[in-house]
Amino acid sequence: MLNLDKDLKLYYSISEVAAMFDVNESLLRFWEKEFPQLNPKKAGRGVRQYRKEDIDTVKLIYHLVKERGMTLPGARQRMKDNKEATLRNFEIVDRLKSIREELLGMKDALDAFTYEDVEALKQNIQS
Repeated sequence: MLNLDKDLKLYYSISEVAAMFDVNESLLRFWEKEFPQLNPKKAGRGVRQYRKEDIDTVKLIYHLVKERGMTLPGARQRMKDNKEATLRNFEIVDRLKSIREELLGMKDALDAFTYEDVEALKQNIQS
């Protein structure tokens, strides 16, 4: 049976994870060496299998290094010393980004309405 729901998938390949973040597979392998928190399961012949927890770690590393512009030693130290607070701050920022996108979508939808559209809606409601 084909699993179409990504949240139910137990393992992701390195190519799938690289595509999620639009990075090279080699960068993910490099990050594995640099960040001890990132440790995907390795199946036969060294094939990496990323779990949801591994993807969350990649997401946090990506945020610190690519979005916030931290150096690798700085990001490594931040994750080592204060991972919970860093993760909590990242989740807040991520949630705020999604709220912003949602609000911009609403604004665009409202901007698409013209005065005539509003008047036509009023007429339809009244009749």
